[in-house]
Amino acid sequence: MSKKVLSFGELLLRICPDGDGVWLKENALSCHVGGAEANVATALALWGIPSAYFTVLPENLMGHQLTDYLGERGIDTSRVIYQGARLGLYFLPKGKDLKNAGVIYDRDHSSFSDLQPGSIDWDKVFLDTTWLHFSAISPALNSRVALVCKEALRAASEKNITISVDLNYRAKLWQYGCAPVEVMPGLVEYCDLVMGNLWAVDKMLGIPVSPSITENSGKEEYLAHAEKTSREIMRRWPKVKMVAKTFRFDREGPGSTGRPGTEAGIRYYTALYAGGRLYQSKEYLADRIVDKVGSGDCFMGGLIYGQYSGMGYQETLEFATAAAFQKLFISDDATNQRVEEIEKFMQSYER
Repeated sequence: MSKKVLSFGELLLRICPDGDGVWLKENALSCHVGGAEANVATALALWGIPSAYFTVLPENLMGHQLTDYLGERGIDTSRVIYQGARLGLYFLPKGKDLKNAGVIYDRDHSSFSDLQPGSIDWDKVFLDTTWLHFSAISPALNSRVALVCKEALRAASEKNITISVDLNYRAKLWQYGCAPVEVMPGLVEYCDLVMGNLWAVDKMLGIPVSPSITENSGKEEYLAHAEKTSREIMRRWPKVKMVAKTFRFDREGPGSTGRPGTEAGIRYYTALYAGGRLYQSKEYLADRIVDKVGSGDCFMGGLIYGQYSGMGYQETLEFATAAAFQKLFISDDATNQRVEEIEKFMQSYER
């Protein structure tokens, strides 16, 4: 039996009110199943990678319905723990980014956020596991969950499990008296693959963005800084073997309408530092996109897919970048594009 990639984090419901308040008149709110790690698990299962997911859900009808929902997508949910009383929620206006000021989190005292250190049998959780993925969203919830993350990483490291982290920075979540830079370095020391953007690396790991880097900087300047900070991450945390950076910039285009559910265009490219050199992806442009949520998770999934499948670094990066770019045109949290569709898009974009 092939060993699994295990994603660990909180399963969330994303509730999407429209900016004009039509949901009040129609008595209807759109809802998406998500959470950064669940999005990664969904992508990997879709792409044929043995994918498992570990979270904590309430012991009620909705908790089991969500587990069934993930199971139908090919994800192994046998490790899920049922306890506590409620699901984590967040509210995000349609068409907005998770970094948008309008995001509202409702995650206090959820089943996952009430996790306690010393309560999980990690030997059971990591059975038949070769890769563990988590994100900086979990330790942002509270000090207890941060300690649980440390437990998980220590146990996985002792079993020689490859570990990846997405340095998602959510300012509204870090509210328990610890700054990210006080928590994340102690978790990154266990990681083999680190993904984030330049500004997340600054906030989370204390590796500053050069004052010369602005939103108007050129691509070569961004990539040079990506290489510099990647080298510094590897110097400080010797276990890290790969560092990935994403560059996603808004751009106005003729398709931009300003209406809810549509967004301005995007300029998108990525970089991967590994094996002593910096690899850079093709650059993708679009005049209009549909949904930014989950694009970074799709990129992370693509990196894991490539490395699990034995691809080279450049091939891994190109697949992950194309998958993430295509996710921008899907109005859901996780991708629904299969490998052959992504590869076909890559070929057509090349032409």
